[in-house]
Amino acid sequence: METVEPFDLILFGATGDLSMRKLLPALYRRHRAGQLGEDGRIIATARREMTREAFLEQVHDNLAQRLDSDEFSTSEWEAFAARLGFASVDAEAPRGFDALAASLAGGEERVRVFYLAVAPAHFVQICEHLQGHGLVSGRARVVLEKPLGHDLASAQAISERIGAIFAEDAIYRIDHYLGKETVQNLMALRFGNMLFEPLWRRDWVRDVQISVAEQVGVTGRAGFYDRTGALRDMVQNHLLQLLCIIAMEPPTSLEAGAVRDEKLKVLRALTRLEGKDALRNTVRGQYRAGAIAGQPVSGYLDEDGVATNSPTETFVALRTELANWRWAGVPFYLRTGKRLQERAAEIIINFRDVPHSIFHVTYGAGQPNRLVIKLQPDEGVRLHMMAKSPGDRMELRPVALNLDFAEAFQQHQADAYERLLMDVLRGRLTLFMRRDELYAAWDWIEPILQAWREAGDPPKPYTAGTWGPAASSALLGREDASWHEES
Repeated sequence: METVEPFDLILFGATGDLSMRKLLPALYRRHRAGQLGEDGRIIATARREMTREAFLEQVHDNLAQRLDSDEFSTSEWEAFAARLGFASVDAEAPRGFDALAASLAGGEERVRVFYLAVAPAHFVQICEHLQGHGLVSGRARVVLEKPLGHDLASAQAISERIGAIFAEDAIYRIDHYLGKETVQNLMALRFGNMLFEPLWRRDWVRDVQISVAEQVGVTGRAGFYDRTGALRDMVQNHLLQLLCIIAMEPPTSLEAGAVRDEKLKVLRALTRLEGKDALRNTVRGQYRAGAIAGQPVSGYLDEDGVATNSPTETFVALRTELANWRWAGVPFYLRTGKRLQERAAEIIINFRDVPHSIFHVTYGAGQPNRLVIKLQPDEGVRLHMMAKSPGDRMELRPVALNLDFAEAFQQHQADAYERLLMDVLRGRLTLFMRRDELYAAWDWIEPILQAWREAGDPPKPYTAGTWGPAASSALLGREDASWHEES
């Protein structure tokens, strides 16, 4: 089992939702797996005043609730708790940074990670306080959660101020979708096998679909979400990063620079959606009251913290293309939304139909091959093919070759945050966004936002518990395509 060098991980926002729901359970699991070594410290910080004992009690109760019973035991908790320190630190003022500096004194040779699980508005303030108190050591790294900016100008302003404190190779812009096991297997599928590479191009692929559907609404995040919307919150980072992995050319190696160079080429090859083209090739929606899993839910405008008559979109679907030799003319369809029928994240590669079918329609018409890469809730890869149905007639029916990761690999599958946290501690940047990638993504998103503002049209309503506005299906229907919505 590969461990890490001695480290200090300073977790800002340790009592927040992300830390309690994802980061602390991930760190506990890596501790339990023996990967944190014997000399790794976790120093949690929060704005409110509380004792270390009170914080440990909160973490204990949180882990006991979220982890399986076979994962959580008294002895393992006590060993993990021994790693945990706590400091009350105010991100908006110098309060607490002196005490934090005292607790880290003498550890300048250790790997030092500052994880900012706080609102992006505090990123620059925290980094400047860290610098002002001499905490940015030669081996210091900073982890930034999305969203990084509200537009290109704000993203540049944040990056330049943080870049004046931390070197680019010490800044880890995290996108947890890139840490998912299936995304890693997508790299293996594409670049570790010869089977698909000759087919991974415009000659054989009809279209590509990337969908991230959520059943949840904006409960607890309405104040943030109403200023952000689905395009900034999901498309600008998660969906564009998945598109990059799907469409990029083979890198020369898995070294961070090589992979990120190829991803950047994809972002720069995206056809820009401006003005009327943006309005024609995008659909924005907003959920109304409906039902999820049989339970009634309110509409977006009825959520606490949402402005009256808010124009914020909770759903986006769009069509784009890549202006390069591999993908020219192939539609890429992206879709994401809240309060949709199912929780699902998947990538669909629809291959072209056979050029001439020898099977008469009365014996079962063929269907094009389809590769389904499922990211959540279950992770796996499924290849849809045509096969003869048993019997004395040449009748075809679709069958699937299925790779279920949970079934194929019986051991515990590290979740995205477990993997990404370990990459940060080991100094591996491959799965993190580089500054020029961030700028290219915002540069592509901005004309869409501008077109929506200038048009002034409200988002199209859709009922919670459906697959979004009807216009989303019509977007694909123009090219005789349809969204993949198979459970």
